[in-house]
Amino acid sequence: MDYSKAGLRKEEYEALRERLGREPNDLELQIMGVMWSEHCSYKSTKALLRTFPKEGKKVVLGPGENAGVVDAGDGLGLAFKVESHNHPSAIAPYQGAATGVGGIIRDIMALGARPVASMDGLFFGDPEDRKSQALSDGVVKGIGGYGNCVGVPTVGGTTFYHPIYRDNPLVNAFCAGVVPIDSIVSSQTAKAGQEVLILGSKTGRDGIAGAAFASTELAEDGSGMPSVQIGDPFAEKLLIEACLELRDKGLLVSMQDMGAAGILSSSSEIAAKSGVAMTIDFDAIPLRAEGMEPWEIALSESQERMLLIVEPEKVQSVMDVADKWELDCAVIGHTEPGDRYRITWKGETVADMPASVIGSDCPEIPWASKVPSDLENRQALDLNDLDMPKDWNETLLSMMSSTAHRSRKAIYQQYDSMVQTNTVVGPGSPVSVIRIEGTNRLAAMTMESQPYLCWLDPYNGSAEIVARSCRPLAVAGAEVAGATDCLNFPSPEKPEQFWTLSRSVAGLADGCTALNCPVVSGNVSLYNETSEGAIFPSPLVGTVGFIECPSRMVRSGSWAEGDRIFYVSYGEPSLAGSSYLMKAKNLIAGKPLGFAPKEEADFMDKALATAKESIPSSGRAIAGGGLAVALAKEAAESGLGAEIEISMDRQDVSLFGEGGPRAIYAVPANKVERFTAIWGDRAKEIGTVKGDRLSIKSVLDLTVKSIAESWGI
Repeated sequence: MDYSKAGLRKEEYEALRERLGREPNDLELQIMGVMWSEHCSYKSTKALLRTFPKEGKKVVLGPGENAGVVDAGDGLGLAFKVESHNHPSAIAPYQGAATGVGGIIRDIMALGARPVASMDGLFFGDPEDRKSQALSDGVVKGIGGYGNCVGVPTVGGTTFYHPIYRDNPLVNAFCAGVVPIDSIVSSQTAKAGQEVLILGSKTGRDGIAGAAFASTELAEDGSGMPSVQIGDPFAEKLLIEACLELRDKGLLVSMQDMGAAGILSSSSEIAAKSGVAMTIDFDAIPLRAEGMEPWEIALSESQERMLLIVEPEKVQSVMDVADKWELDCAVIGHTEPGDRYRITWKGETVADMPASVIGSDCPEIPWASKVPSDLENRQALDLNDLDMPKDWNETLLSMMSSTAHRSRKAIYQQYDSMVQTNTVVGPGSPVSVIRIEGTNRLAAMTMESQPYLCWLDPYNGSAEIVARSCRPLAVAGAEVAGATDCLNFPSPEKPEQFWTLSRSVAGLADGCTALNCPVVSGNVSLYNETSEGAIFPSPLVGTVGFIECPSRMVRSGSWAEGDRIFYVSYGEPSLAGSSYLMKAKNLIAGKPLGFAPKEEADFMDKALATAKESIPSSGRAIAGGGLAVALAKEAAESGLGAEIEISMDRQDVSLFGEGGPRAIYAVPANKVERFTAIWGDRAKEIGTVKGDRLSIKSVLDLTVKSIAESWGI
């Protein structure tokens, strides 16, 4: 077989041949083409990912496992991770999204954790475009269809619309789970002399070589597309309970989800990480399709399967648990001393390579990097060229009804956000919050992405993403514990695009370092482009924090009559990359604000102090749409108006500018003195909650009802 047909570059083939000391056979070439693909090896980003901060006072388990774990208190850990399922969702939106949900749930299960919450990050084309409508409809139904049936609540997420995602939508799935810290199951603890088992669904031909497919651009004619995986949420529910029972009975040495590259990836990764040899007997694997060849068995991505490492004397007990939950289970191999990975089939050894070569030896690629030639033009923005709207009432209502800000109720109403009955704050709020059973704490979660900002300035745009994910947590009273990221980018092979990727990762790393937000897990999805062009740089960050006392949680949209409204700010915002500029002028331009770590840290400290003393009735970090949209959302959710008076140099910038640490608080009159003592001159009183109209003196005056209707709540 030609190595290039297997997906290997010449340099990779030569490195493989040197490590093996011989020519690889056809099966070995097919195996390595997938395992050394971008999707499995991260060969383009390994060097970049090393720059992320990974240590923190709450970190129990960082990158290198199926998910990260942070300390949730009382002996419990919160495991969480975000994964992409972009390419499959582009060709089969329902199953692509559904299996994305199932896959991320199994990543959490692999640590011995019970999945307790999901979120999703979705990027679609113009919602008025018929193809985009079909894709988004299928994706949302797939997420709901799988998540609702499997019994994990979908508590939040983010959705972004722009025509650039028409042919290449993005589907990023997040899951969090709870696990006793002393019961965490690792993928790195196998030892020689143990049995290898497969638990769950039978292996078929669905999803074969999906990892390699996700490592290339989407072809317009559909060529190279594999069959997309088919999910069964009811089988997954049984698998969850079975894995938890195996954990509780102490029957597991190690466990790994069978995701990308299926049996091959899960087994070779455990062998490589654990430093043991492994032999897998393909004749012992339960199949649901006749006549499957070894390469098909190795690379099948059939869903709802887990790989287990078990002590020989405990195998029967594992089988008994599998029988109880009506799941297939079979011994398919064993571990040995050494560094070999062997596959046997029909009594013969058909592949034999060092496990370390498969799992960790892919050569990294130092792609060429070049500043985009049009970057200066992108950042050019003269405010004097922007006409002011004639009617600010109409402008605010159009912003509230725009694709950037309109309520996502039509999406999240299709999800079960209350199953498990631990959801405190569900979809539609700046922060999603769940109870952690067995403790008095709450876990708070956010999800954030800013493609416009990253296209204009990948470094500062990405740092702003981190800040935007942390600010709402602090306002709610949650101390940040850690983050997970999904790097959605086009091909790294183009120098300008690799420069953007590199600068974006630098911004994420510096932002996380400055805000004490370690990155404990994540995913990379490259080659998100078609013949029509590349997506915007679209890194996504999911951040988790904890609220120690539920009674001190600060909600948004909970104004009370007579509350005094304060505007917290650390400087003027900017229209660069703002939703206002896009909506009003159909323009993506400007130089985003520079990241200000000291100001961000001070904002978070003061916000946490404000929540700890239970001062405000309501609080909202200002994000997309700026001050005006934040006030409008607070009024609409509260069902109360306000009289606002603020000084403005430029009304469009003051009302709709974005960026930097800023927030709106509603404070009862008897707590104003304490609030101002905390914030000092960073807080300015700008109005009072009263009546059923939101008015900004000499600018706009709208009924709360009209705002809510435009917003769609």
